[in-house]
Amino acid sequence: MLKNPSVKYRAFPQVPLHDRQWPEKTITKPPIWMSTDLRDGNQALFEPMNAERKLRMFEMLVKIGFKEIEAGFPSASDTDFGFIRKLVEGDYAGDDVKIEVLTQARPELISRTMESLRGAKNAIVHVYNATAPNFREVVFQQGKQGVKAIATESAHQIKEIASTMPETNWTFQYSPEVFSGTELDFAKEVVDAVTEIWEAGPERKVVINLPATVEMATPNIYADQIEWMHRNLERRDGIILSVHPHNDRGTAVAAAELAVMAGADRVEGCLFGNGERTGNVDLVTLALNLYSQGIDPGLDFSQINEIARTAEYCTQLPIHPRHPYVGDLVFTAFSGSHQDAIKKGLAAYKEGDIWQVPYLPIDPKDVGRTYESIIRVNSQSGKGGVSYLLETEYDLRLPRRLQVEFSQAVQRVTDDSGKEVRAADIWAIFEKEYITRKEPIEYVSHSLFDEGGKQGVKIRIRRFGKEEQLEGFGNGPIDAAMNALKLGVELRHYEEHSIGSGTDAKAVAFMEVADPDHAGDLFGVGIDPNIITASFKALISGANRAAARRPRQEWARLCGGEG
Repeated sequence: MLKNPSVKYRAFPQVPLHDRQWPEKTITKPPIWMSTDLRDGNQALFEPMNAERKLRMFEMLVKIGFKEIEAGFPSASDTDFGFIRKLVEGDYAGDDVKIEVLTQARPELISRTMESLRGAKNAIVHVYNATAPNFREVVFQQGKQGVKAIATESAHQIKEIASTMPETNWTFQYSPEVFSGTELDFAKEVVDAVTEIWEAGPERKVVINLPATVEMATPNIYADQIEWMHRNLERRDGIILSVHPHNDRGTAVAAAELAVMAGADRVEGCLFGNGERTGNVDLVTLALNLYSQGIDPGLDFSQINEIARTAEYCTQLPIHPRHPYVGDLVFTAFSGSHQDAIKKGLAAYKEGDIWQVPYLPIDPKDVGRTYESIIRVNSQSGKGGVSYLLETEYDLRLPRRLQVEFSQAVQRVTDDSGKEVRAADIWAIFEKEYITRKEPIEYVSHSLFDEGGKQGVKIRIRRFGKEEQLEGFGNGPIDAAMNALKLGVELRHYEEHSIGSGTDAKAVAFMEVADPDHAGDLFGVGIDPNIITASFKALISGANRAAARRPRQEWARLCGGEG
């Protein structure tokens, strides 16, 4: 690193906004949310999502409550074009979700992009071109008027093509790319020209998106830029002012919050901060920050574990264990004094009171998390020591969330006995908790077969002591077994590894399952020389543990048994 970085880097200039109003503002309602997980988020992945994962992500975003979803860049690839057509033709957006697509400001790309939306009920066509000096001078070698002409010609083309598709409720969106590095008077000049062409007004609102394509300055300067545009743009009553912060300086969340205070109506970002380079602004954190201040964010994260596992599956990226609100460790106290404060806070809290439990900014129950992992895990006497002994003595490598869960079972034993537990004691507790449970279901045997391109399974079990043979079909053995058994639980996550080597090797499978009517996921574990058998045993183990939280008759009714 340079001893004098000023010879190479310049401080970002201040905005001449001496009567700024945003510092006195308070956020009282959520912005319009736009998810770009399937576009900006997807293009940033080592391996972009396939069609199945993109559709699963889209459906989850709709379920969460997003009404605007940027679903792809259809002019960039046949894959994206086909996915947009699938959404339109399959009516996955329904009547109230707008499918958004992005295009560069080039005639042939705009035509292709608009064609991908033919027949859509509600659509946003989002066009952009770079306006910052380094792009004008270095990348495109264009003057200001040339850059402005690109924007206006694109606006004319979009308006003309849209007029030929009256069946679609169109929203037009323009972004001066790298707005954060563009002269404000020039950004205004280009935006004003575009909104004039689009005839922006109260009855015909357009989206003007002002992206921090690269985060260049402190959040307060971005807020100043947004407020300046908010106060100076023509046809402001016909504009939905949008921001698209990236996280290059690590302050995207703050930049978005200050931008909303400065006049922004809408925020674009990704779940868990996915996106190019350091990521887009994290919409989960933004929404739950509002929630922690008593504001309904308009997005439903009440089953955050399910959302996190789905996002990890779709993106193939892990969520950091210390991610705000969501990470595996964020509601965990390792310090004894912290644990004591939390315990006292929870004991004092009564339903209906204002939440003021120490170290917990929101109630974990509100996002589908349980209290047990918060106050019962310790770095020395909790999951760390337990998982270490199981791995070193029994070659059993527990997933992190199972470490947290199982440590509660061990701690219950130590609390009751007051004695130290050895590795053999921990293994005995593990077997009793996960392996040897036979009620209400015991695995007996199975056979696999293929039929009509589907995986089939015949599985024999004892349910409440009565032997049954069940049959099911699915996309694979586990899916087929789920359909056969009808266990009343949902599969969240699956892992497996081998124990030992050679002829004595066994497989261990870990299944994370959820009971839809109870907060907090549970694990099941299966061990067998055959990995498929181990998986089936793990599934049944998880269901048996879920059943233990319900009355016998209720669970029997849910899973098809007689009880």
